[in-house]
Amino acid sequence: MIRPATPADAEALGVLGRQTFIDTFVAADGFAIPYPADDLKAFLEASFSADAVRTKLKEPGAAWWVAERDGELLAFANTGPNTLPHPEARPSHAELRRLYVSKAAQGLGLGTKLLAVALDWMEAHTDGPLWIGVWSGNLKAQKLYAAYGFEKAGEYEYPVGRWRDHEFILRRG
Repeated sequence: MIRPATPADAEALGVLGRQTFIDTFVAADGFAIPYPADDLKAFLEASFSADAVRTKLKEPGAAWWVAERDGELLAFANTGPNTLPHPEARPSHAELRRLYVSKAAQGLGLGTKLLAVALDWMEAHTDGPLWIGVWSGNLKAQKLYAAYGFEKAGEYEYPVGRWRDHEFILRRG
């Protein structure tokens, strides 16, 4: 079931976000990015602590959805005012900030379903194009976004502590 996230989901969202980030970007069977331990710890705390998630859930203009089964969160999507550093981007444009699917739920179609929900919401809450930042090495995600009409519009460095991930800025519209 896909539903809007609530403040009661903050702790579970933090756990899911932290684990999915580690499985995807850090684990040996993921992208195996060699983040320095202190940088990774600081990033995970700032991004996925229960308090950080509670604060993000209250952000004006942001929206969150979760996919759950039997009360367990399996995936989530988060959109909000654009924050990407592109000269044509405005805060009044919508950005897909995160689309995370747990390792255990991959292949169930939840990412595609959440993406459709998020894109519908973004279209209804923007006065310009839609934006996504995606890690330059994540070809699977880039292919998915391209299938929904997103094209590369720029590049930037995304901070994970002091470490910088090379990211692509995608735009649709």
